[in-house]
This record gives sequence, structure tokens and C-alpha cells, in this order.
Amino acid sequence: MDFLTQIFDGKGPALGTSTGQSFFGEGDAFDARSPIDGAVLGQVRATTREEYEHVVSTAQSAFESWRMMPAPQRGEIVRQIGDALREYKEALGLLVSQEMGKIYQEGLGEVQEMIDICDFAVGLSRQLYGLTMHSERPLHRMYEQWHPLGIVGVMSAFNFPVAVYSWNAMVAAVCGDVVIWKPSEKAPLCGIAVQQIIAGVLADNDVPEGVFNLIQGDREVGEWCTHDTRLPLISATGSIRMGKEVAQVVGARLGKSLLELGGNNAVIVSDKADLEMAIRAIVFGAVGTAGQRCTSTRRLFVHDAVFEDVKQRLLAIYKNITIGDPTAEGTLVGPLIDDQAVETMQAALKAVIEEGGEVLYGGDDLRGSAAPVAGGHYVKPAICIAENHYDIVQEETFAPILYLIRVSSVEEAVALHNNVKQGLSSSIFTLNMRESELFLSHQGSDCGIANVNIGTSGAEIGGAFGGEKETGGGRESGSDAWKAYMRRQTNTINWGAELPLAQGISFDV
Repeated sequence: MDFLTQIFDGKGPALGTSTGQSFFGEGDAFDARSPIDGAVLGQVRATTREEYEHVVSTAQSAFESWRMMPAPQRGEIVRQIGDALREYKEALGLLVSQEMGKIYQEGLGEVQEMIDICDFAVGLSRQLYGLTMHSERPLHRMYEQWHPLGIVGVMSAFNFPVAVYSWNAMVAAVCGDVVIWKPSEKAPLCGIAVQQIIAGVLADNDVPEGVFNLIQGDREVGEWCTHDTRLPLISATGSIRMGKEVAQVVGARLGKSLLELGGNNAVIVSDKADLEMAIRAIVFGAVGTAGQRCTSTRRLFVHDAVFEDVKQRLLAIYKNITIGDPTAEGTLVGPLIDDQAVETMQAALKAVIEEGGEVLYGGDDLRGSAAPVAGGHYVKPAICIAENHYDIVQEETFAPILYLIRVSSVEEAVALHNNVKQGLSSSIFTLNMRESELFLSHQGSDCGIANVNIGTSGAEIGGAFGGEKETGGGRESGSDAWKAYMRRQTNTINWGAELPLAQGISFDV
């Protein structure tokens, strides 16, 4: 399937709002552009306030019946969604590459993540377990159970335009929730394509309108969700600044928020590391998706003894990285998402120099006549010598900049590693058990993800994904992350003939 042909039927802008199988839209049209060449892929109609109200009311109605469907039956529908994604994997992966700019292999990998989370959620649908507890009162039984929460609002980011949605939506669906998805306005077509795939499964199973919903638009549309008390949970992926705003608004109405925010991820390279393995992981982590993953490698702490060796190995690889059209075979680095991203990278490199650092290689602005593809937002990945305390190193720049930082011990590296406000992903390369165990211990990495002998990037479905500190504290896609999409209820049953009170209280009437 050519999704661009499917989405644009020749009748004007694509309809960006859906309650499942029904697509509609009367809002203002906005451009969907490709960062590959700046071309307009098409136009999408944003969701109006009236259409938003219709979506929410439809979702409310659907929740009444969806929550009563047995969880394994909900899992069966998710299984079919996974099969549909398998059918359209290549086409959807290509659209991800076209609209977001990641290389085609990464686009395929992102769709595979969607398939994997569907598989995970199918199993989860039979494992929504609660505990049974002993009561202190005779002839009483106590247990906990988990109930669906309601409408879950999912606001995803441009860098993973489809996978992060599915992490939330498929788990929420088997939990008995309904979902309203607002994709990034920088990747609206991916949202429409996924909704079309899901719509076919919904039709085959007579699923009512309102279980899987789609809205489109800018910041204002997202704010409708965050302020809406009918949405008990908002799952948001994006910048720390955005996350703080979401948390404040949702918290003020005593709602729940699941936040996946900034990552200033680091790799520690010990003098006892397998350098061949380390270098491969570092390069992918630093330049994959043109450095626009939340798990991208930003900081590299290298032991004195191997610092020059690591530096030279990286420089040799960076000088031969293929930059260009991400849909073309052999390309390793595609474009940044837009001009603003390029300007932000240039400002960061300037700041490195001003603070006393050095740009060893790269950083070139490849727009204009230097562009591998005319009109695209291309840059040359950069390697810098820096110190961890630099203001610019303390911040996450969403671009392929790798900061090399020299250390004299693993202990020093861990201390510096933790000395940032973000806490998403981390890794150490070492063949020494004591060093690896230190890194994984209470005094080791303070991140939500800590890896040994693999890089920071490439989260695996099944493990809870998320981070600490200003990364937001949320968890998605594995382990017991499903509990965020449900409400816990404690139940006590008296099956005796008397009414003893807890704590032995006497209260005779």
C-alpha cells in the first residue's frame, strides 16, 4: 500500500480526526512536510473544538461497553491489530522514513516495535493480576483488583511517530481503556495511516466507535486534552519544558500524568572495555535517527588509558558516515526534522566553543547548496571535547552531538554521569564484573535504564521504558507499566456472622 495515495484521495486535505472507522474534519488545513527535501507531502485538517467534543463524548460512550468486554477478548482485537501491522510493515515503515526522516531500516524497526507491543499486550490481557491478602479480622478475606481507568490521552512526539503511541494504546486497550491520540503536528500522516490500519480491524470485529480515536493539531489541541477532567490519564512524550507544563495542568485537576521527557544519556567506556563492541554501540547511539532519539547517546565518559584510541576510532568512522536521503539504501544518517533543529544544533556547537570546549569533527550545516538532497535539513554529526559541567552539556540538544569527556576511573565517571538533571538511559562498557556491578548498584547509574555492554539506544519491548528526575518518572511498554492505565481497588469481604472492627476497636450500638 502507498499510504500517501491512500490518505490523499484527491478530495483535498486529509481528514485528521477519527473515532475509529469514521474520519472527518472541518478545521484549518496545515502542511505535512518531509524533512528529506522540504516538500509538502500533503495537507491535514486540524481538529476543531466541536470535533474534539464529539470525539470525547464518543469515547465516553464506548468506554461503557469496552470495559465490560473480557480482557482476553480485548487482547484478541489487539492481536489482530498486530497482524495488520505485519501486513503493512514495509509501507508504514517507509512513510515513517518519509515524514520523520529516519532511515528506512529504523522506520521498519519502529513498526516492528508496534508489532512487538501488540504481542506483549495479548499476553498481558490474561495477566492483569491482583493480590490476595490475609485479613486481621476472622472470617474475612481481603484482595485487590484493577479496573479500567477511562479515557487515556496520548500525545506522542515526532521522533517516534507511531511506536510510542502503540506502547500506550495497545496496553491501555487490553486494560479496558479507550484512547484519544494526538500525534505530533510534525508527523500527522503517520497518525492517519495507523488509524486506517486499525480501522480495518475494528470493522471486522464490530468494535464501536470511540475505542481508538485520533485528533490532530498544534499545542492548543493538546491543551484541550490536558485540561479535560474527562481524561483521567495523560501520557505525554516530549521536552522537559512541555512535560512540566503538562504535569502542572493535569496535577492541578488531580489527574494522572505519564511523562517521557528529556534524556541526556551517557556511555562510560572503561579501560577494561571491548572497544570494538563499544565503538559500534556509541556510533549508533549518537548518530542513529540523526541524534533525535530520547535515548540518543549525548555524553561519552572515556578512561584516560583508552581515550585517544576511542577518539581516533570514532573520528575514522564519522568521516565515512553516509548522510543523505533516508529512504535510499546505504544511508546511515538522514535529516533533522526542521530548520529550527539545525539552528539549535549550530547554537549548541557555538556554546561548546565559548565554554572552552573543542569541536573535533563535524557540525557542518548541510542545508542549501551543500545539502545531499536539495531542500533537506541535513547536518554533519559532530564530536566535541567537553567537560560535564558546561551549561550546554547539562542540557539535551536534540541533534547528533557527542561530547567526549575524559575520566580517570569508573567511580569518577559514575559521579559525573549522574550529575545532570535528566535520568533516562545509560550504559557502561567493561569486561570487569566489579565495575559493571558498581554501575548497576544503588551507588551506580541513577537512570531508569542502565545497560552493560550495549548502548543507550534501542529499548526492548517487555522492559519498562522510562526515566528518573526530569525525565518524568513514567514507565511504558513492559513489566508492570500496565498499572498506570488502571485504578487499584482494595476489597474486604466478611463471610462470617459477626462484625469485628479493624484494630480491635469496640463500638457497640
